[in-house]
Amino acid sequence: MNIFGYIIWTFDPALFTLPFTDYAPRWYGVLFALGFILSQQLVFWIFKKEGKPVKDVERLTTYMVVATIIGARLGHCLFYDPGYYLTNPVEILKIWRGGLASHGGAIGILIAIYLFCKKYKYQYLWLLDRLVIVVALTGAMIRTGNLANSEMEGTLTHSNTGVVYARHIYNYLSGIHEKVKDVRFVKKGEMISEKSGSVPITAVIEFKRGYEFTSADKNRIESLKNDMLRYTEIREHIDFGEGTLKIKSYEKGGFSYLEIYMLGKVRHAAQLYEAVYCILLMIVLFWLWYKKKEVLPQGFNFALFMIILWTARFVDEFFKMNQEAFEENLALNMGQILSIPLAIAGIGMMIWSYTRGRKMSEG
Repeated sequence: MNIFGYIIWTFDPALFTLPFTDYAPRWYGVLFALGFILSQQLVFWIFKKEGKPVKDVERLTTYMVVATIIGARLGHCLFYDPGYYLTNPVEILKIWRGGLASHGGAIGILIAIYLFCKKYKYQYLWLLDRLVIVVALTGAMIRTGNLANSEMEGTLTHSNTGVVYARHIYNYLSGIHEKVKDVRFVKKGEMISEKSGSVPITAVIEFKRGYEFTSADKNRIESLKNDMLRYTEIREHIDFGEGTLKIKSYEKGGFSYLEIYMLGKVRHAAQLYEAVYCILLMIVLFWLWYKKKEVLPQGFNFALFMIILWTARFVDEFFKMNQEAFEENLALNMGQILSIPLAIAGIGMMIWSYTRGRKMSEG
């Protein structure tokens, strides 16, 4: 078995806890904000390069930030669970509980840019051709934030190459006893599976110095299996096998240790896939703007962005777990259903862009 083909992902989504509070800034929020900050700096450079007033970039950034958050939140609520949110509209405002949809964010951005262009006298397609560069960059940062959060996980790889998402069980095991000092995971264990994509991992729990692990503790730990299986976030990624938990306790260097043996379910890093193709798309779009903006018809970059992004997103959804239970009964999940019209719109835009460009050159 190739035990080097997978990683055990226990990345802490919190940067640190603020002193005297329980609040911990999260990597997701930092990467979300960083995406907009880097994008703004790139748009500053583009506007300077083309002789446009740079003060408009700050106004444009405000439009896009607000549109992204509102559009993505409304998109999630209306696309994925409209019945619940329409009967509980106050819940729509609780954005800190999670739930953002990129398709809704895209629609929000398109509306916001139209309003911006109308107020500040910019050509809509001219601005879209440039903004898609930074939208791809921000999208990559947001998907990296999803990975940091251990959310939007991928489907099973059915191989021993991929990611075992173990952050949720890490959080659970860290709180099983007040004397727990540290929890770490290693790629080995007493549980072995002949099934490809089910790999042995061991949770090594270290207790604080001076604490002695008792038989009562052992019995209590062995009974935790059913409690852990109540959590979907654990059950989807970890297999404890039949019977009671397989555990081992011992002492080393004055510390008590407990090992819990399990099998990890290897999944695709779907968030990372999307982040990578967003970065590649950004590079292509930037090159086309920098080298070909004088010869390409207006709207070309925007159309190309729509075609590539939403086609890639459609494919990527095959490697991503469904977000809501109702999607299990659909031939295509909601992300794919929403991507199809956007990709088709991009194709239509590409045809229109070339037809319009040809007519203008002939005229």
